[in-house]
Formats: sequence, structure tokens, C-alpha cells
Amino acid sequence: MDKEFAGLTAIITGAGSGIGLEVAKGLKERGATVYGFDINQGEMGSVATFIKCDIGDGASVDSAFAEFKKTSSKLDILINNAGIGSLTTVEKETDEIWQKVLNVNVVGTARVSRGAIALLRESKSAAIVNTASVAAIDGIPNRAAYSASKGAILSLTLAMATDHLSDGIRVNAVNPATADTPWVKRLLDQSADAKAARVALEARQPMGRLVSPSEIANAIIFLASPLQASITGTTLNVDGGLHSLRIPK
Repeated sequence: MDKEFAGLTAIITGAGSGIGLEVAKGLKERGATVYGFDINQGEMGSVATFIKCDIGDGASVDSAFAEFKKTSSKLDILINNAGIGSLTTVEKETDEIWQKVLNVNVVGTARVSRGAIALLRESKSAAIVNTASVAAIDGIPNRAAYSASKGAILSLTLAMATDHLSDGIRVNAVNPATADTPWVKRLLDQSADAKAARVALEARQPMGRLVSPSEIANAIIFLASPLQASITGTTLNVDGGLHSLRIPK
């Protein structure tokens, strides 16, 4: 395994399962020291140092960074992966859900980034990768608040990439399609028929299957790598062709 991350330190939000856990595994295998910010430790075990963090709460984010600084004086990579979903239309979405989704997905990403910027500024290999979604660029049914939040992440990615060019901090994003993760399973379980909902999701993607967490993680790791020092303000679709391919049925 190539060790291009040797000597680098990374924070990953939502590292306890799914995409975040796969990113943690991949970065550690490639030589990074990894910290996982999450509400629960989940499955990160020895893969990452667990620090309890609810990105939807400013005090929790501040506390997590204070804890991080007790054991590390440097930070090179931030992966903003934590987020929540919702399954309704704009007609049915309540103010409470709008506020919850935007607070976690958008403001939460900004909170963690704000806590990381001063540390990243001191790194010669500084990179932030945000997890957006294909829902940000394609109209997907029953995803009103979620789609809006992920569209905001794409705009935020460009704004951050611009603002921190002079700091040497690269900022990029990935747009995953539906992935085979515990997070997606929880969303499907909210449907009247979870099995039928999964079949429909698989059929929606040109490749005929859900994207795997490891495939998305590899894209995130690619963008975070110091070998990609010229890539900033870029979004990489990891969607099995969903956004760009139209296959006749």
C-alpha cells in the first residue's frame, strides 16, 4: 500500500460507519494518523481515535477540537462526511425538519471547518473534502430539504476553496449516488416497503447497483491526497453514471 499520507493527520466526521469508516480505514492504511469525530464510536475501533462530536451543536464541536488538541498539535486533512437525510417533499417538510437538516448538513460542516482552518493553515498538505450528493445536481423525488442542503454544500465548497487559496488549503467535494450504507438502510426503513424501495434505487442507477462505501471513500482519499496538489474547487461524481448517462430501457 502506497503511504502518501505518512506523517499526515486527518479528522473525519461521521467516521463510525459507512463512508466515513471506509475513509478512515483507507487513510490509516496509507499512513495517516486518523481521528474520528462522531456521536458514537461505531465500528472505528483501532482505525481512528474516537472523539465524541455532534456537528449539529456548536458547543460539542468546540469540545471535540479541544479534546483533539490535547493529543495533536497539527492537522492536515479534514473530511466533512457527517450528515442526515429526510424523505419528504417541500409541501410536507416541516420547519423543524428544514432547520434540523440545514443545521447539521450545512452549518455543521461550516462549524467543523471553522474549527479546523487555523490548524490546516499551518500544514503544507492541507485539504478539505466535503461529502455532497448527486441529489445536489439531479432532481430526486422526496428529498427536498436534503437536496437543498447538499446543493448548499457544493456552493460552500467553492466559497471555501476561493477564500482559502492564499492559505494553501485545497477544498473539494464528492457527489455520491445512493450508497449501500447503514445510513441509507435507515432511510429505506422509513418507506412503506423497504425491499421495494431498495430495488427501485438500484434500478435508478445506470450500473444497476448501489455505489459501495469503499468506492466513494477512494474518491475522497484521492481528493485529499497531497499527490493532487493542483485540485481545488472541484466536485467528483461517484454515481454509477446516474448524473450523466441515459440508458434506454
